[in-house]
Amino acid sequence: MFGKLVAVEPVSLVPSAQEELKQYAGEVVLYEDIPANEEEMARRIGDADGVLVSYTSQLRRPVLERCPNIRYIGMCCSLYSEASANVDIAYARERGIQVLGIRDYGDRGVVEYVLYQLIRILHGFDFPMWADEPLELTGLPVGIVGLGVSGGMVADALLMMGAKVSYYSRTRKPEKERAGIGYLPLNELLAKSQVVITCLNKNVILLHEEQFQCLGNKKILMNTSIGTASDTDALASWLESEENLYCCDTEAAAGDPSGKLLGRGNVVCMGTSVGRTRQAFSLLSEKVLANIRAFLSEDRR
Repeated sequence: MFGKLVAVEPVSLVPSAQEELKQYAGEVVLYEDIPANEEEMARRIGDADGVLVSYTSQLRRPVLERCPNIRYIGMCCSLYSEASANVDIAYARERGIQVLGIRDYGDRGVVEYVLYQLIRILHGFDFPMWADEPLELTGLPVGIVGLGVSGGMVADALLMMGAKVSYYSRTRKPEKERAGIGYLPLNELLAKSQVVITCLNKNVILLHEEQFQCLGNKKILMNTSIGTASDTDALASWLESEENLYCCDTEAAAGDPSGKLLGRGNVVCMGTSVGRTRQAFSLLSEKVLANIRAFLSEDRR
């Protein structure tokens, strides 16, 4: 059991999960705003031995050094790799602090977004029609860049709708290929696809000037990654052709800190994370609690 468990910022736990936390700590403190700086984060943690953090703050060495009681950090957000994490996992490991994160809790919302966005574009529903007449997904050449959980689900959904789906991934997916999703090298996939959907891990950028040259014009590029999947300058150059269209859900996914892309007529940004749904928060909560139970179970041994 924790002596004190602190969520240093909003962590999207459903009310029943917040209540369950009380079973695992003598004191539970849940902050409802994002700490302004590292000093404020360290103050909030104080003498806590358990910490919960979402994706909106960085929990780095200077904070960990000031909070010597920490023995567990629960990431209430996706943990893809140590390098891309917003927690200094390497230093935490030196200190003997266990860091556990979660994955794959908002993927269904991503699939729904892809289908919604493509259908409204192809049919001209509340959006300028992509071609001279309405198009179905049937027969549409679609390339998926990154075939992890969400990319695989997007590919399956589009295949079910009749699209001609290909993929590129660092590792081949034989089970997907048996289902009818063909593998292509990245540049070839870009050249042959009318629609390209990037489903990559955070901080993975695969589309540079060479890739946009292969992609060519009169294409739809959709990014469902947590962050950008493209070199911003190369993407901006590609978007100078107004017949190209770029779609994403959040400003972070647009990869546009300067704001020079979001003002373009051929950039469609929803301004909200499509994976953050009621069902996703429930699944996130289940996984966060499971990590806590697993840590405490090991800690008792």
